[in-house]
Amino acid sequence: MLTRQTLSAKPAEVENKWIVVDAKDVVVGRLASFIALRLRGKHRADFTPHTDCGDHVIVVNAEKVVFTGRKNENKRYYWHTGFPGGVKETSPRRLLEGKHPERVLEKAVERMLPKESPLARKQLAKLRVYAGADHPHAAQQPESVDFKSRNTKNVRIG
Repeated sequence: MLTRQTLSAKPAEVENKWIVVDAKDVVVGRLASFIALRLRGKHRADFTPHTDCGDHVIVVNAEKVVFTGRKNENKRYYWHTGFPGGVKETSPRRLLEGKHPERVLEKAVERMLPKESPLARKQLAKLRVYAGADHPHAAQQPESVDFKSRNTKNVRIG
């Protein structure tokens, strides 16, 4: 009789790759879901939910991401300062025009990972987002992933 065992990836056996994604004119939600998939390691055949088997992801040109429809003006991000009546809000347009435009993509990816666990924090630490076209990770020899050409809906022009 043929018996099969489920293979479980062990942290010492996992080999993490480095990839670079260009975010220029790319839809935020689609890119965030792709990055979350790569950070968790769900693209691998040996995916194990309790092991960090994802890749390191470098995102460049994060300030040039786009939203579909009128989300740039109508979407709202809320947070609380901790003081009474301290609910604050902002729009993606104000964040992208502000001091740290890469936070739009960072928060979108963070919200797609498992919530508040040590594994999620470890996976999110593998994400590096840069507003410009340069990154300091050339020594890791990252491979470039052409996210735009995977689907025509990934890119929004105009």
